[in-house]
Amino acid sequence: MPYIDIPSRDDYVSIWYITNSDHGNVGSFDPNRPTCILLHPLFLDSSWLIRHFDDPRLSQDYNLIAFDQRTCGRSRCRPSQFHDSYVDAADIAMVCQALLLPPAHILAFEAISVNAALRLAALWPEQVLSMTLCDVPPPTELQWVFHAYDELLQLWCYAPDLESFEHAGNEVVTFMTGETDNLDLQDDLIAYWEKYTPPTKRLRIVELVNIMMNRTLLRPEELASIVCPVLIIQGEASPIAPLKYAENLKQLLINTKGEPRLYVVKGAKACLNILPGSASIVNRVFSGFLAEQPRTRSDLRPLKMSIQERSKVALSKLAELIGIPSIAQKDPLSPLSFSCVKPEVAKSQLENLMFYAKNLDKAYCPLGRDGRPLRKYSERKKEAHWFQGDRHGNSYIDTSELKAARNMKGYKQSHPKARSSPERPVAGSLTANKESLVTDEVAQDGRMRRTTYNASSVDKHVIKGTMQKVVTQSAQLPKGVTKAFLPS
Repeated sequence: MPYIDIPSRDDYVSIWYITNSDHGNVGSFDPNRPTCILLHPLFLDSSWLIRHFDDPRLSQDYNLIAFDQRTCGRSRCRPSQFHDSYVDAADIAMVCQALLLPPAHILAFEAISVNAALRLAALWPEQVLSMTLCDVPPPTELQWVFHAYDELLQLWCYAPDLESFEHAGNEVVTFMTGETDNLDLQDDLIAYWEKYTPPTKRLRIVELVNIMMNRTLLRPEELASIVCPVLIIQGEASPIAPLKYAENLKQLLINTKGEPRLYVVKGAKACLNILPGSASIVNRVFSGFLAEQPRTRSDLRPLKMSIQERSKVALSKLAELIGIPSIAQKDPLSPLSFSCVKPEVAKSQLENLMFYAKNLDKAYCPLGRDGRPLRKYSERKKEAHWFQGDRHGNSYIDTSELKAARNMKGYKQSHPKARSSPERPVAGSLTANKESLVTDEVAQDGRMRRTTYNASSVDKHVIKGTMQKVVTQSAQLPKGVTKAFLPS
């Protein structure tokens, strides 16, 4: 099986990988081709890189390999409060050394992978020939995105039934891709999450979101240590990864070989590797960038330094970069030794993991007895829920639902055929400015609130998400109106 274990005293991790070789392993790589490492986007795994593995511009000229991040896909790990992007970078470096991989070109998608790739290039520069970063995120999370993650985490982890989980999944699809009416994409993404990250595996999601919400920016010294050629591919209209942060990163990479390049995908919102048009543009730009780099071979040769010795060097460099000498004395065989999580943040994250671990055996599972999803999202019964809007953000209610409201005492309806069309608020827009970055105070407040969340407060078959706040604050509405909108 294509798993690589990283044994250590204080950690357990087993990394799944895929390749484009004939036998699915590194041993069957063509030594005459350069090697490319692909890092998957947020909330997904290496199977979602198929549009790059199947593109002949890459698969015919390069050896391709992709890893599942330790909390994603088929990889396995023990939950840890010390997990951050430096730990992800150490995972990649140790796996590459265990597989005897030659220096490779990196293609990284979105926040988790981009941050891991930058740290890999800073601490293990000999393993990175070039680096292509897609959808570069802000240095710390935008406040409206931070609050959206906070809300979606509760919906996802404590979904009491299939409809609730599908609703949470649909919100994540819209949040990630900006697509609201692509049924095929909704079916594929929600089915994937039902299988790999259901509420019964919510600790994986909690740990992943912790990395996103509590990440810290890279210091100028860390960015200055990156010397390989860099290409940045950014969507022009991405709300969660605005173009200006890619431009800022380009200016901060001062020691790269040649000036960093920035390619803007016109009209692209997000998820450049999922949507066919954007993925094809990425492949074209990436393959053109690789063609300009010196041609290298992929011979599998013994390591000049053991994993332990090379990790000691990386730990010493990390200690120098961040100014904490004690890091150099940590266990070089453990990826968690590279963690830069502050003690107070680690304590809060441990409390989060312990909180979400409660009653884990009673969590809802959206799979059937055969281990497959019960249905496609598009096959659900399309009931009239006023909090589900169309592509324009408007939502409607059937007249049959209003007929039940007429029979309620005290309810008066002056326009029987009029339809209600409230505007759906963007997640987090009620609580944050879209341009504001998360501060330490905001992050700490979010961590404290997540440990005081009451799972029993999730309403079943009622209004879900941010619209619940709107209804709660609408004291002028007649009591019967809310009940009229409940599904029977």
